[in-house]
Amino acid sequence: MFGCGEVLGSPRILVRSSAAPGGTGLRHIIRNSSGSSYGPRASSRLCCALLFLLLILTPRVDSSWWYIGALGARVICDNIPGLVNKQRQLCQKYPDIMQSIGGGAKEWIRECQYQFRHHRWNCSALDRDHTVFGRVIQRSSREAAFVYAISSAGVVFAITRACSQGELKACNCDPQKRGRASDERGEFDWGGCSDNINYGIKFAKAFIDAKERTVKDARALMNLHNNRCGRMAVKRFMKLECKCHGVSGSCTLRTCWLAMSDFRKTGDYLRKKYNGAIEVTMNQDGTGFTVANKDFRKATKNDLVYFENSPDYCLMDKTAGSLGTAGRVCNKTSRGTDGCEVMCCGRGYDTTRSKRITKCECKFKWCCTVECKDCEEAVDIHTCKAPKRAEWLDQT
Repeated sequence: MFGCGEVLGSPRILVRSSAAPGGTGLRHIIRNSSGSSYGPRASSRLCCALLFLLLILTPRVDSSWWYIGALGARVICDNIPGLVNKQRQLCQKYPDIMQSIGGGAKEWIRECQYQFRHHRWNCSALDRDHTVFGRVIQRSSREAAFVYAISSAGVVFAITRACSQGELKACNCDPQKRGRASDERGEFDWGGCSDNINYGIKFAKAFIDAKERTVKDARALMNLHNNRCGRMAVKRFMKLECKCHGVSGSCTLRTCWLAMSDFRKTGDYLRKKYNGAIEVTMNQDGTGFTVANKDFRKATKNDLVYFENSPDYCLMDKTAGSLGTAGRVCNKTSRGTDGCEVMCCGRGYDTTRSKRITKCECKFKWCCTVECKDCEEAVDIHTCKAPKRAEWLDQT
């Protein structure tokens, strides 16, 4: 898209937009310094990663794309607008970590879209919007809370994985997992390569939160809270993996290591936190939150929090960041969020018939294959109708 790879394969930092006080934009940085010791492929990936950060940290102005043409692959950390000093220092000192963050961005964006694939807001990425998710991030809604949390989790996951795979100079396997330990099954020896989750959390916190800590307002406090929820969600699903030793694998001796679970578990967890997100207001001394509705429980450190109600996302509304649901595929028989009645907001749906090739009449053939025929079947595809009034198509 920008001449050095897919933008969605780049890093992510959530920071405040200078042109929108109290609002935030999703931004990403990219760097490809001349004279780097990386190979052509790694250099290209690093370019994309740092260019992505450039886009997210650039002030929200119409000409922000200009930096791409002006700096291109020669972008270096000093030339990225919007970075606070601490972020710039980390960017310069750890270019390999910036590259890992860039590679991990695809993962958390894909997970966000999977979690909301059956909802009106489906975590759509906007190809021509440098904030990736558009103005939905500027609103202090539960959707923004989820994006900040899942992206923060994605950064932790990417850095921790890169540490274990030996891709980073600053870290490797968890150095604290040495010697003997015990669990409910008895004693074991630490061995293998335990994921260094604490380093991933530490670096993600230092880099992502640095911008928010320079601002003393409610939105910065909300972002910091949700960033932490995302980071700790990854740690929550660390698991002990073991290899048995002994006669016939009797497990008289065990060698174990700590490993991160699949990122899907983190996504599922944060999706549940989204469902139970708590609306809050800033307390009087500006140091924490107060629940907006006295009848609801107080927010804990593990809850996602938000300030503003979400739009219904039924119609395209540029100011709210809503793409609308016109043309979205829906399930005629479902009564859930993917059902045509809910997804289409009562506007009705169109039905088209298409042909689908499936495997059928499968038989086991000795030995040892399964042979199937290709069968053609007709399926009905239901898509939401567009609003009847033309002026609803593009609210501003």
